[in-house]
Amino acid sequence: MLSAAHCLLNARRLEMKDFRELKVWEKSHRLALAVHRLALAVYKATARFPKDELYGLTSQLRRSSVSVPANIAEGCGRGSNSELGRFLQIAMGSASELEYLFLLAHDLDFLSAPLYQNLAKEVVEVKRMLASLIRKVKAES
Repeated sequence: MLSAAHCLLNARRLEMKDFRELKVWEKSHRLALAVHRLALAVYKATARFPKDELYGLTSQLRRSSVSVPANIAEGCGRGSNSELGRFLQIAMGSASELEYLFLLAHDLDFLSAPLYQNLAKEVVEVKRMLASLIRKVKAES
């Protein structure tokens, strides 16, 4: 897995170090795992949504859940910290969209209270981790 630390080091063309020793790598690795778990949970939860929501709320939830890790990956593939930061901001926007869509799905009775609370907790944790990573990237720009 390509880490944010690896991206930062390549972007700045610094001497390569053991990325596993970098705190930013540890944070980005935990973020990637959390986002992946969240995307899988979204697909599982939306499988039970009404069929008439397939092209509505189901699609929006799935797209926004996949957008978070996709934008992180795309940002890592860019050539500078400022571009990485921009894609991390886009990922944050997708996570915020996902947070709202969970609330909407719960209010429409598509998600049970326990499932909603679990998904909402996960997305808030992902947003917290993203915010931390964004601050780190900005500090190193």
